[in-house]
Amino acid sequence: MAGLIDFKDEKEVKEFLDNLGIEYSFQCHSEKDPEGCQRLADYLEGVKRNYEATAQVLKRNCETHGYGESCYKLGAYHITGKGGVSKCLKTAYSYFMRSCQAGGKKSMDACHNVGLLAHDGQAMEGGPDITAARQYYEKACAGGFAPSCFNLSTMFIAGNSKDMTQALKYANRACELGHVWGCANASRMYKLGDGTEKDEKKAEELKNRAKELHGLEKERQLKFGE
Repeated sequence: MAGLIDFKDEKEVKEFLDNLGIEYSFQCHSEKDPEGCQRLADYLEGVKRNYEATAQVLKRNCETHGYGESCYKLGAYHITGKGGVSKCLKTAYSYFMRSCQAGGKKSMDACHNVGLLAHDGQAMEGGPDITAARQYYEKACAGGFAPSCFNLSTMFIAGNSKDMTQALKYANRACELGHVWGCANASRMYKLGDGTEKDEKKAEELKNRAKELHGLEKERQLKFGE
């Protein structure tokens, strides 16, 4: 049938991919479409393996259009120095911050990374900034990013502002979002009565949920390795 690609035909696949590249390039450079630029960056990275060109498109799309997904990926490039960009945590932090503030499908990942870098302190002038870390973890957690909820929980367990009630609140939220260690921590807190009254039934439910999530994760890893 017309329009269908025979993916067993190398020549046909190559022609199809080349046409995609031309289309995405037109969308980005001629139509000035930020989504088209992101598609072009993904194409250059995933199909052409041209990381230097990818970084250039990401930089332009982030700085000219403020496109959050491009800012996020460019931040990740600066973590490792991929694509010939400088390996610099401070620069990565600034791009993650742009992505966090811009919104979009990678914004919560970006907010979490801002929190991580502020918490670690290597990207900050004066060392760790716990207040900023908590602020961005809270934003990402509110957006449904489970690792941020878990990190908040651990901050309230072990940090200077120890608050077991808040720790339990965020452990429960991390568990609801599918974080195995959030479930495990919440289970232990209900068992010991940390931040709440002891509740053996709730502790057991959360323990079983942690086991279930752990099993699912192992299953995914096995399938990925097949």
